[in-house]
Amino acid sequence: MVNCQLFREMESRYQDPDNLPWFVKPEISGGGLFVDLACHTLDILDFLLGKIISVKGHANSQAKAYPAEDCVSMSFMFENHIQGVGIWNFAAGTREDKVEIIGTKGKIAFATFGDAAISYYDENNQLHQFHFENPKHIQMPFIQTVIHQLQRNNISSSNGEAAARTSWVIDEVLKEYQTALYIENKEQ
Repeated sequence: MVNCQLFREMESRYQDPDNLPWFVKPEISGGGLFVDLACHTLDILDFLLGKIISVKGHANSQAKAYPAEDCVSMSFMFENHIQGVGIWNFAAGTREDKVEIIGTKGKIAFATFGDAAISYYDENNQLHQFHFENPKHIQMPFIQTVIHQLQRNNISSSNGEAAARTSWVIDEVLKEYQTALYIENKEQ
């Protein structure tokens, strides 16, 4: 199974309704911080475990600081029948960034963002950690991969097909919330 958690505190820049950043305005960005950040976790899971074929979710604006969702929960299933759950909360009182993949012989845990160690718990629940230093410019290796793809020097594991799958998952999770938001805005 998979368990995803990403919690962030409500930042002060989101508390001035007249000067909200563009990425928490669904009419501009298509969603909020869930759309901006969860896609990276979902892309990693697509790469590691395959295609998500079923997803159910809930979203709302608990803090009501901006129109986009600030809390999203979801359950999902991969084509190989691995099940997962996740919660993303951007109005929490704490920070957490953890993805766990739990199997019959252990568990691996890692952060999507930041440079926390990758932890592996073996079948005896003994902890093994792997430390990697993130590059100074963290996006540079991916940008180089895209350049090589465009120059036909190699094939990138991140492609439009995988991106479309991730977009479908996000759209499915936010469908009800965005429909309600659209109706609410239309009535005003």
